[in-house]
Amino acid sequence: MRLGLQVQNFTYPEGQSQLGDSFGLIAERAERAGFYSLWVMDHFFQISIVGPAENEMLEGWSALAFAAGRTNRIKLGTLVTGITYRHPGVLVKTATTLDVLSHGRAYFGIGAAWNEEEHRGLGIPFPSLAERFERLEETLQIAQQMWKGDESPFQGKYYTLERPLNSPQAVQKPHPPIMIGGSGERKTLRLVAQYGDACNIFGALGVEGIRGKLEVLREHCERLGRPYEEIEKTTADRLTLTADGRNGTTSASELLDHLGQLAELGVDQAIISLLNVTDPEVFDLLATRVIPEAEKFKVAGRS
Repeated sequence: MRLGLQVQNFTYPEGQSQLGDSFGLIAERAERAGFYSLWVMDHFFQISIVGPAENEMLEGWSALAFAAGRTNRIKLGTLVTGITYRHPGVLVKTATTLDVLSHGRAYFGIGAAWNEEEHRGLGIPFPSLAERFERLEETLQIAQQMWKGDESPFQGKYYTLERPLNSPQAVQKPHPPIMIGGSGERKTLRLVAQYGDACNIFGALGVEGIRGKLEVLREHCERLGRPYEEIEKTTADRLTLTADGRNGTTSASELLDHLGQLAELGVDQAIISLLNVTDPEVFDLLATRVIPEAEKFKVAGRS
């Protein structure tokens, strides 16, 4: 099993003047600890589960490009980009640029978007949920076409691209892995089965909830003739990690128990957001007691 680190919070003890150094150090520590991937949210205002809207929030793709320059191996992705924020042709170009400059380390995380507050605040149109999903599907079609090198015109309901040229092309072949975030059973998981290389399911659903979502994904795959095994299954959790679980935190052994349960469900990669991410000791703990053991877990359904 692989572990990923999502950085959700950019309000650090050192203050805004040192934000770049603090975030860069987190990226470096994550790579040294053995994390497989590093993720940031694609938001412009901080979300309420993390802090007030006024807290520092970095633009996601720029932050990943910065992290790419501070690291060498770790994969990089947004968890996940809202479809409303950027024109699809520009978004594919942005993701391709990250993949090229990082020597093939980009994920293409994408979803239907949800945070109406930041849309209204920044003047970004916020269509209905149904329209956002239609736009998401068109964007997935455009991304696959551009990464194939097909420059023929694209004419959709919402987007028209006369010449979807993408040069240079992505390093990863056939393209950076497409992760579609969310666990909606009728639309989101169907899009994963049809277009995605990876799904992401909230760990807050619990073991049985995750099991149920994966079964729905399997059913969509069967209907579409897509091998279920081709899709990388990932989860997202938030926790404070300590060696002994003091003061209601999660201990290393508790985290490993949880990761073992996820592996039994067939989860390939567990992405965690650490509430104590600025503590260097937590990375030592992960490097010595968690990640090496988690990598030994056999993921159900994988040879």
